[in-house]
Amino acid sequence: MAKDKVTSAQVAKFAGVSQSAVSRVFTPGASVSKKTADKVRSAADELGYRPNVLARSLITGKSRIIGLVVAYLNNHFYPEVLEKLSSSLQAEGYHVLVFMAKQTSSNIDEVLEEILDYQVDGIVLAAVSMSSDLASRCNDAGVPVVLFNRTQDDDHLSSITSDNVAGGRKVAEHLLQCGYKNMGYIAGWSGASTQRDREAGFCQGLAAAGLQLHSRGQGDFQFEQAKIAAREMFTTKNRPEAVFVCNDHMAFAVIDVLRDELGLSVPEDVAVVGYDDVPAAAWAAYKLTTVRQPANRMVDETIAVLMAQINQKDTPPRRLSLDGPLVVRNTTSAVAEE
Repeated sequence: MAKDKVTSAQVAKFAGVSQSAVSRVFTPGASVSKKTADKVRSAADELGYRPNVLARSLITGKSRIIGLVVAYLNNHFYPEVLEKLSSSLQAEGYHVLVFMAKQTSSNIDEVLEEILDYQVDGIVLAAVSMSSDLASRCNDAGVPVVLFNRTQDDDHLSSITSDNVAGGRKVAEHLLQCGYKNMGYIAGWSGASTQRDREAGFCQGLAAAGLQLHSRGQGDFQFEQAKIAAREMFTTKNRPEAVFVCNDHMAFAVIDVLRDELGLSVPEDVAVVGYDDVPAAAWAAYKLTTVRQPANRMVDETIAVLMAQINQKDTPPRRLSLDGPLVVRNTTSAVAEE
């Protein structure tokens, strides 16, 4: 037979405190003395009491739930960020619901419609964007939305990114300093602001030196597609001397093709630069030169913006672009002598 649920009134009686004191103990951020909290938690443990979060949300109008949407997890940058975001939100007293979405706007809108049904207090979109119509609906419903590692042209939305344009320029400047002239680029998904901005910065850096892209491939942020793009780019007689790959995930695929399939040495025959600085970039198998995304700062700013907008509904959106350093390892040659 099912065991009857223990009520907060029973816990209060057992602990010798008021029912409101029990409520405060289990309400994140509520004021309560340590002595009272210890008595209530001890009584709750003794009786097997668990607070009814859903019932409390009906009273307070706050679900204490944040919807977190990600497009894919095969790129090592996102599992790491997902853990950081989840831990930071839990430290703020929020529960996290993770939803997977494809990159198409129609699929993302369907997922977000489902998230709104959960009466979430806020939404973080990691590596995805949303339609203007749904953005307006979230705004009208008082549900703040923060874009993480993406941006889009919508005044209602906050966004936190690394400075992708500056990062792309840093890659171009580094490769030029190393003495490379003919440079290729393997792009990510064309609908992503990160792809657009990294390529724009890279091309700006080349243009400042009077150069332009030698060749371009399309990797769509997919490992196998990046392999195809690398084969096409480097099996020609007039191959580039260096290649900037839009993220580390694809850069690993490119290096695998260059070394294992085409018998080319990195960086002696071809230099490779990525973007993100995921943990595997430092592994001995790759030692990849890459632009480091300031993930910790990006997470901290995302949480700060989201909490501000949840706690103060008229807080204006913020769009932050954080600088990230170029990390030079073994996939590019030493800087040429002046």
